[in-house]
Amino acid sequence: MPAGTVPKLNIVPFVSVDSMMKLVLAIGVERFLAELATYIEEDFRRWESFDKKPRIGAHTHDGVIELMPTSNGRLYGFKYVNGHPKNTREGRQTVTAFGVLADLGNGYPMLLTEMTILTALRTAATSAMVARYLAPKGTRTMAVIGNGAQSEFQALAFRTLLGIDKIRLYDIDPAASAKCAGNLAKFGLDITVCQSAQEAVETAGIITTVTADKQSATILTDNMVGAGVHINAVGGDCPGKTELHRDILLRSDIFVEFSPQTRIEGEVQQLAPDHKVTELWQVIAGNAPGRTGAEQITLFDSVGFAIEDFSSLRYVRDRLPATGFFEELDLLADPDEPRDLFGMLLRASAKD
Repeated sequence: MPAGTVPKLNIVPFVSVDSMMKLVLAIGVERFLAELATYIEEDFRRWESFDKKPRIGAHTHDGVIELMPTSNGRLYGFKYVNGHPKNTREGRQTVTAFGVLADLGNGYPMLLTEMTILTALRTAATSAMVARYLAPKGTRTMAVIGNGAQSEFQALAFRTLLGIDKIRLYDIDPAASAKCAGNLAKFGLDITVCQSAQEAVETAGIITTVTADKQSATILTDNMVGAGVHINAVGGDCPGKTELHRDILLRSDIFVEFSPQTRIEGEVQQLAPDHKVTELWQVIAGNAPGRTGAEQITLFDSVGFAIEDFSSLRYVRDRLPATGFFEELDLLADPDEPRDLFGMLLRASAKD
């Protein structure tokens, strides 16, 4: 802010869906994913400085609404997000979200933004960032099982961060695979649409599962997973919703974001509460090994954690001044005299 400028304390930058799309396209989807992954990795390295708790959920038969808060002692962030798989049958998104970043010192919001698009980007950026520590070196092929709203983001993130250039698609709805293949056509990927999950995983060094049904499903069976692969299990993210057969978990080294949350919501809800898992921040900080051998099966049991959203909010905040893709939202009451909120109301009436 230039010297002498009086801050407008009532104004909070607001990034609408339209502004977010313009921001992403102005930066470029792949550059956005790469830079966002860097922010997420930075915050994973600072993991111990964050306030951490499992997200707060209101669960129903149809889905869940969650609040995901965290802070690092200077900034506070939270995301509101839902997950309702049936929504697609009604022409609605399965997941919608918005988020806030605030100054922990004075409590004032610094940013209000849509996070439906941003969540898709941060989920994919996190998956690919993690895979740099866990996936077999030099692999060029990834299977993507479940070709809904998240699939293209995953493919582009793995292309950008790991050099994946062969994508094998499968979905129980052929139209979803056709949609995904069409959207990815201009990005120079070698895309194969498969007729089964079994066919999709053939030759794949990385298997991404990103299905939406709120149930204990078996997207991958034990016989489909050979030695040396990395599994990026994204779809299971609430109690009672899983994608992998239990026997796969027993053969894998399992890596998670925040263990108290993942044991409730992730694939590991199928296992004993004390089954060994490794929190990813320990690998990124160099305190624990990631992939250690060519035959090892690694599993990223991804459920999404608030620190990833915090990183995303930081990233968007830092990109706004140079791009201008935001609106000034008159969100906060700012009376001339901080103690005279009622007087502010009366003066507004007098103006009318």
